[in-house]
Amino acid sequence: MDGIKSRNDYALVHFKRNSMVSNKNPILPVESTCEGNGTMMYCMTSEHAAGEDYTEVARHFNVDVKTGLSHAEAEARQKAHGYNEFEIIEEETLLKKYLGQFKDPLIMLLLGSALVSVLMKQFDDAISITVAITIVVTVAFIQEYRSEKSLEALKQLVPPKCHCLRDGHLETFLARNLVPGDIVHLTIGDRVPADIRLFETTDLSIDESSFTGETQPANKTSAVQGAKINNGIADRRNIGFMGTLVRCGRGKGIVIGTAENSEFGEVFKMMQAEEPPKTPLQRSMDTLGKQLSFYSFCIIAVIMLIGWLQGKHMLEMFTIGVSLAVAAIPEGLPIVVTVTLALGVMRMAKRKAIVKKLPIVETLGCVNVICSDKTGTLTKNEMTVTHIYTSDGLHAEVTGVGYNGNGEIRCNGNLVKDYTHPSISKLMEVSCLCNNAEIENNTLLGQPTEGALLAAAMKMNLYNLRDGYDRLQEWPFTSDTKKMVVKCVPKQGPRQEMYFVKGALERLLQQCKTYYSRGAPLPLTGAQQHAYTLEASRMGVAGLRVLAMAYGPSMDNLMFVGMVGMIDPPRPGVRESVEVLVSSGVAIKMVTGDAEETAAAIGSRLGLYSLGGHTLSGEQLDQMDISELQRIINRVAVFYRASPRHKHKIVKALQNNKYIVGMTGDGVNDAVALRSADIGIAMGTVGTDVCKEAADMILVDDEFSTIMSAIEEGKGIFYNIRNFVRFQLSTSIAALTLITLSTVFGLPNPLNAMQILWINIIMDGPPAQSLGVEPVDHDVIRQPPRRVNDSILSRKLLSNVVLSALIIVTGTLWVFWREMSDNKITPRDTTMTFTCFVFFDMFNALSCRSQKKSVFSIGLFSNRMFLLAVGGSLLGQLLVIYFPPLQAIFQTEALYLTDFLFLIALTSSVFVVTEIRKLIERTSERRRRLFAKEKFYDDHDIV
Repeated sequence: MDGIKSRNDYALVHFKRNSMVSNKNPILPVESTCEGNGTMMYCMTSEHAAGEDYTEVARHFNVDVKTGLSHAEAEARQKAHGYNEFEIIEEETLLKKYLGQFKDPLIMLLLGSALVSVLMKQFDDAISITVAITIVVTVAFIQEYRSEKSLEALKQLVPPKCHCLRDGHLETFLARNLVPGDIVHLTIGDRVPADIRLFETTDLSIDESSFTGETQPANKTSAVQGAKINNGIADRRNIGFMGTLVRCGRGKGIVIGTAENSEFGEVFKMMQAEEPPKTPLQRSMDTLGKQLSFYSFCIIAVIMLIGWLQGKHMLEMFTIGVSLAVAAIPEGLPIVVTVTLALGVMRMAKRKAIVKKLPIVETLGCVNVICSDKTGTLTKNEMTVTHIYTSDGLHAEVTGVGYNGNGEIRCNGNLVKDYTHPSISKLMEVSCLCNNAEIENNTLLGQPTEGALLAAAMKMNLYNLRDGYDRLQEWPFTSDTKKMVVKCVPKQGPRQEMYFVKGALERLLQQCKTYYSRGAPLPLTGAQQHAYTLEASRMGVAGLRVLAMAYGPSMDNLMFVGMVGMIDPPRPGVRESVEVLVSSGVAIKMVTGDAEETAAAIGSRLGLYSLGGHTLSGEQLDQMDISELQRIINRVAVFYRASPRHKHKIVKALQNNKYIVGMTGDGVNDAVALRSADIGIAMGTVGTDVCKEAADMILVDDEFSTIMSAIEEGKGIFYNIRNFVRFQLSTSIAALTLITLSTVFGLPNPLNAMQILWINIIMDGPPAQSLGVEPVDHDVIRQPPRRVNDSILSRKLLSNVVLSALIIVTGTLWVFWREMSDNKITPRDTTMTFTCFVFFDMFNALSCRSQKKSVFSIGLFSNRMFLLAVGGSLLGQLLVIYFPPLQAIFQTEALYLTDFLFLIALTSSVFVVTEIRKLIERTSERRRRLFAKEKFYDDHDIV
């Protein structure tokens, strides 16, 4: 082996590797010996591997490129190298995180108050404040911990996969299981799973912009690189780098470096150093918190000043003021936003929608246009050939579904098998040779369109036609050329090169000079071309996708052999989802590369023309600038013959019209539009790694209806956060107002510092947090999309907050005045007042579960977390009242049963009033809708 000669040499190189200067060393050792071959295994740097012939690299890793590693050898190497994944930088310990909660300025202020109490030998107050601080900090720590764990779970939902040769068989498994020496196969749309030395490439282009900054994909080769390899990563054309994306072609390579031993290792460490940005909702909540904090401090300062002028003890007023600050300032707002979003994302994952970033949850509720790719999104992406039309005018019908040979082909009532119909057989020959798919055990490995062609060939017993040819070269299908070409030579007979082509009819006819007729070529006339175009149009109107076939000795001298029509039926439930979304104000626009007839047929089946939508072609899009497209795009429902640049242009035009755009897709050609849309939505099953990388959300089951569920969750999450804000603000305002009024009117403080802190725990703790996990109201999907600039604090929300706070303050002050009828304040007086406020809080939380619906209609027991939280809070309140140690801390005394009955009857008023208000608003809204509906019918003279 090159490199290490002694233990000292090993130590030196190992030190350099850990110092992130590994590119200076051609070979990187691991820390243990692989048991598979009894020798030390080494990784290779890309610089060293690029200058070596691949046979030398294979010898270095002791691997046969035709069979790959054995499972036993791979397992042994994995023990030495570890998994092909990056270890997250060791985080702070739980204890350190917990202690970090005490750095909050308000908590520090409270600690200062406890210290002053100790200095003044008021140890009871010091202990009480310290206990309260501990409880507040613990609640905040638990909530943040829950949020972090939720986010960590999300990172494991979409692990990258790879295609690897093991024991001579091509297997697909998680990329984390790759080891140095593995043989990896790459195809269009794959993410390169490790650093690999390429030894076979077919028009392979890889997007390396993450390393080089070059926007154009790098063309790859298997040839040994010269001296230019030292100039940088961009010059290593025979290396595939971990994390890059295959844009075109296919390739095979040997894994030379995994995890931190890859070029991506340093990039990953830089990524770990970046702090994730706050979401827009979190930023707005932070702003809200600062505003409320400012107003709260002003009020608290006034309270302390008035109390001091009235001759009250300064330490008492200081402690009350600080405690009130902790209770009034909504420090729980950022926590509840993160927790609610994270838990909502986890709920989305259970409904088969994986959201990669928390900000997307907010945007989901704002989406008002969805641009959807047709194939694999609105349709099943399970193509089946149903019709064959040959160049000499034969029509054949195909039966059977799925990627198998079940079914038959009939032409004029006769069964078609083998070579009974030469023109059909020739068309099937082109279909099989110009094809990269494989069907094994009724399972498709490849593209659905190519799988449908192979299935049709299987029904004629012609599946193995490829065995008679050697493929020399391939030009993959692209959205620009709209055709795929392969160059082959027969294995037997004359070794004449022949081109086999499949693609769009209009593109193939331009390069055809003849057409196949009963075994002989005939000149292709304008009349024949018109006949083929007319037949393709008929197929398209029937909703079939048309694919034409041709072959010949050169690309300028092709012979047309016919075309096939295949169907990709709409997915179950898509039409219903489209109807619901459209009725809620979300426009659906289908974007497809199909011909107008096919696109229009699918659009009609899905109900996309229900509001008078039109169609627009990619050619027409090319002739328009953005401003022209903006003027008409609202009326367009279907875009056909669209390329990636068209999709990107569509998204930009809609965004310029102030729409929030969601774009769905499954192929490489969708990646640019997915990235530019406000929300890119990729298909999880059939979607390529490229589109998953570009997307913000992944549909695990590829169901369009899952988008509706995700939007429903997104809207529900926003409403849940509003419910929390309403509860917290009403409690905060009530507590501030209660103390302010008591101070202004010269009354004793109705609540002591410990009681105020207990209320703060309820306000920021479990009862409040449980509002964030309220089950989503399914009627929310029918609500119009939320405007991006909509404030959390709407006028309606503020009026509800003020109403609830007014009821709480009025009721609590009345109880305090009633208990103080003897003009003396006793522990019973404060206990009754304290318990009254807590009970008001619990009933207020119950009413905050929904802004519009009655609690009885959404279900009293539908939110189990809420029931547990309220039950726990009430149990804690009973302990504060009856448990002697807590009685001493909170300065309370036991109450009678009649006291509780009285308090329940009084405090339930906030719930009753809120329910009556909801009923009045619902009745008013129904009347408005009925009036609008009647006006619509009158204006349109509809009976």
